[in-house]
Amino acid sequence: MLYRSLGRTGEKVSILGFGCMRLPIIDGRPDQIDMPLATDMVHYAIEHGVNYFDTAFSYHGSAYDKPGQSEVFLGEVLRGAYRDKALIATKLPPWVIKSREDMDQVLAGQMERLQTDRIDCYLIHALNAENWPKLVELGVRDFLDAAKADGRIRYAGFSYHDLPAVFAPIVDGYDWDFCQIQYNYMDVDFQAGADGLAYAAGRGLGVVVMEPLRGGRLAGRIPTDVETLWETAQTKRTPVEWALRFVWDDPGVSLLLSGMSAMQQVVDNIEIASRGEAGSLTAEDLALIGRVRDAYRERTAVGCTGCGYCMPCPENIDIPAVFESINSAALYDSLDEEKFLYEMMVDGGRSARASACVQCGQCEDACPQKVPVIEEMAKASRLLDE
Repeated sequence: MLYRSLGRTGEKVSILGFGCMRLPIIDGRPDQIDMPLATDMVHYAIEHGVNYFDTAFSYHGSAYDKPGQSEVFLGEVLRGAYRDKALIATKLPPWVIKSREDMDQVLAGQMERLQTDRIDCYLIHALNAENWPKLVELGVRDFLDAAKADGRIRYAGFSYHDLPAVFAPIVDGYDWDFCQIQYNYMDVDFQAGADGLAYAAGRGLGVVVMEPLRGGRLAGRIPTDVETLWETAQTKRTPVEWALRFVWDDPGVSLLLSGMSAMQQVVDNIEIASRGEAGSLTAEDLALIGRVRDAYRERTAVGCTGCGYCMPCPENIDIPAVFESINSAALYDSLDEEKFLYEMMVDGGRSARASACVQCGQCEDACPQKVPVIEEMAKASRLLDE
């Protein structure tokens, strides 16, 4: 296993972190973790050098606003001698926080579920332009300062989901130790992106990368044209290795998280991590990755850039998110996966269904890309709702 510094914390972290959001489950139920298999996976990872384990309040839960089973599992599996071999990362969920007191209560519950007297790496979950000001007003800076001072948490960070322009102000809004961003060879300009990664690393923050395989889309059913491109490489690698090595190639990355759900994935990823040195890809390798990126983007179904000028929709449809689902389905041949995520988005109240469109045209008037939103939303409804 290779290790890198987690920013200025002084911690050395394995470049492969274990994401505990996609653990093996029983009978398709996310709140029913396959405990024996998942335990073997975590213990194997630790015994082969993995020392960073990421969970969250709602992972493996039946409801987004209730504690899930991932923290419970991790607390149990890291009991005894394993605890001191692992850095535990979990997250404060802004969507359940209504007061300063709620922050302390949520953290107390997490420490109980994790069976620990300290959280090594504590993140504010999914910060964006809306919830960061709200949390600041409620006293989140004081909460983090107090929790660090009394030892309940060791390092403070945040995970990020918003437009690129919002990222730097949040980085500068507190004395963070680290951050967590979505980054992969398809998402170099998405959310924080490559510029945000460089900005955070330049400010001394550790950078944890999530979704290096874009939720498995870069490792699943590879389109024929993309597979043909990979086969032209002088050095043969699996699509998974290409994706992970791309992230590790950036020296600003401290580690990446892999949400592993099978033992073979753990074994394979640990083996790949032995070659994950920064700067180890050649110019030819990076050029090939660029061609693969272009090939994927040529499969784009809707010319939506996610700028958000069409929002808010009077019918509460998250137009960019719906189009992202359609584009991901086209790019990665992953309609079933996108429908599943779409249903989660609708059920969670983040968006009305595409079928709720009343063809008012407000979105089309505002769209700088001149996307025929009404027509494309009807297509989206047929794919996602029917």
